[in-house]
Amino acid sequence: MRVLAIDLETYSDVDIVKGGLYRYAENSEILLFAYAYDDEPVRVIDLAQGEQIPTSVIYDLYSSDVLKTAFNAAFEMHVLNHYLGDKGGTPMEPEQWFCTMVQNYTLGLPGSLKDVGKVLNLAEDKQKLATGKKLIQYFCKPCRPTLVNGGRTRNRPADDPEKWELFKTYNGQDVEAERAIRKRIEGFYPIPRERKLWCLDQKINDAGVLLDEKLVEAAVHLDERIKEQVMEKAVTLTGIKNPNSNAQLLDWFEQMEGWRPDTLDKGMRAELLSGKGRQISEPVKQMLQYKQLLAKTSVKKYIAMQNAECSDGRVHGMLQFYGAARTGRWAGRLVQLHNLPQNHLTDLDDARAFVKAEDLDGLELFYDSPSDVLSQLIRTAFIAGPGKRFIVADFSAIEARVIAWLADEEWRQKAFANGEDIYCASASQMFGVPVVKHGINGELRQKGKVAELACGYGGGVNALKAFGADKMGLSEAHMKEIIQKWRRSSPRIVKMWGEVETAAKKAIRIKGAHVKYRHGIEFYTKSGLLFIQLPSGRAIAYVRPRIQHEAEPFDRDTLTYEGTTTAGSWGRNYTWGGKLVENIVQATARDCLAMAMLRLDEAGYKIVMHVHDEVILEMPYGQGSLDDAAGIMGQSIPWAPGLLLRADGYETEYYKKD
Repeated sequence: MRVLAIDLETYSDVDIVKGGLYRYAENSEILLFAYAYDDEPVRVIDLAQGEQIPTSVIYDLYSSDVLKTAFNAAFEMHVLNHYLGDKGGTPMEPEQWFCTMVQNYTLGLPGSLKDVGKVLNLAEDKQKLATGKKLIQYFCKPCRPTLVNGGRTRNRPADDPEKWELFKTYNGQDVEAERAIRKRIEGFYPIPRERKLWCLDQKINDAGVLLDEKLVEAAVHLDERIKEQVMEKAVTLTGIKNPNSNAQLLDWFEQMEGWRPDTLDKGMRAELLSGKGRQISEPVKQMLQYKQLLAKTSVKKYIAMQNAECSDGRVHGMLQFYGAARTGRWAGRLVQLHNLPQNHLTDLDDARAFVKAEDLDGLELFYDSPSDVLSQLIRTAFIAGPGKRFIVADFSAIEARVIAWLADEEWRQKAFANGEDIYCASASQMFGVPVVKHGINGELRQKGKVAELACGYGGGVNALKAFGADKMGLSEAHMKEIIQKWRRSSPRIVKMWGEVETAAKKAIRIKGAHVKYRHGIEFYTKSGLLFIQLPSGRAIAYVRPRIQHEAEPFDRDTLTYEGTTTAGSWGRNYTWGGKLVENIVQATARDCLAMAMLRLDEAGYKIVMHVHDEVILEMPYGQGSLDDAAGIMGQSIPWAPGLLLRADGYETEYYKKD
């Protein structure tokens, strides 16, 4: 099969970061079209100055005999769909495309063309040109009208011919860089199921989700009114000009309390308002509550929805395939579906009606915090189309099920087989007494839950605190006791942490070794990468793994690899047995979700979103059912014999957390 590598340079007045690819593509104009077949020289078509894409190339864009490749292929595909659609062309088929960016993700490499070239140490003439950022800013985005530029709002080739020629060189070099990267990693093509899954991902993002425009617009207006009122109250209370100014607020705080904290950030405000630390006066407490409301950012998701809404009233492109490099899980884009506030209101219909009517008086009368109501209604802004409803189904305790299966922790497997509540079962195993939710020893269930969430991957006291153990009133001594009890009750999982770390180190030390583990897991190194093959046959990768001895604080050999650090730059990261187990478990849970989505799609269900381990299906009334969808998700998986899966859910006309 011939390979056609493509790179586009485009103009749009839509900010792609805020508006997303789909809205951008709707409002874009192709300036340059660079392409190359196989190893042939790169050609650049100057559409901005009247050149046309050759007819033979357009034919090949639709031909199943030619594989189209690009770095972030979804961009080229959708922009070309709009460009060629205006000329009578039909939408292109994702099956005919290959995304080099996604392939980089599968190998733990960066998702940036520039960064990948550096990490792979490509020759200078095969890397992305550093001049591109300024050229894109000049030609691809609107400019501010000035007297110097004659009042124009965009720059065209004639406005700077020299820059334009450099821009054409830059466009062609991107094809060279993508091709060089593809050749460097061509021995690591994803397994066929992953290619099929990427195509399904395009289908899901193409479907998008309908917005309740009236709710979104009303929520934005109400938030503005609420913050105006809060600001007026804050100014009246404090007498300072700008209560949003940390410096002014700290000065006022010091005047009122006689002492000055280092900051009044979110964490400090929560600590002071909790009453557990130093006591503060009522006026200061009231002001900190005002500050909480003024700093509330969750309602910004409504604005993100407005920015990304396309001409069909839907938001598209909210999911990035393989966005989490360590596990292959999807990452959120635009509205960030993975961190939506939960809803706990019992009368969502009434709350939505108050907001749609922009009835702030009603909200203040019936609810403690109108601002909190707006946050809780964010999910409900996603609605099913006319005559349709959402079927929402999610896996029950998927990570707990996967780790029990991988570690062969028998009592856990039996608990799942018997349909037991895993948090009750865990607490019962830890404390040696029966635990029943809302029944005998039911107060121990919460401790079992916190332990389950925090301890499965070797977490200690800090992990328990991250899941709210300290807010439950547990002392550090009590937390240590819970950790010890959990580990004693789950010896096979604890043993797995050490076994996995030992296997990974052995694969790094012994070149060419394939270290087999149970359930099809295998460790090996190849071309400077550590691979962990999962039960599904997919492998997760760690770049340039290394074992280095650390004298402090544990005097032991540690595992490191290259990747994106917590600071956001490329560098060396530490990992260990518990963390590797976490990666394996979450990657396997992701593969279970992937299998379920492929099956649901094949059964005729329209997937419009998926969040963590939950799938949201948009179906006409009378077609499909929750029982059927949950049954499909709970089916056994050929590569995971003995893994017990179960899904639950609900049907609704708007998205929510049931």
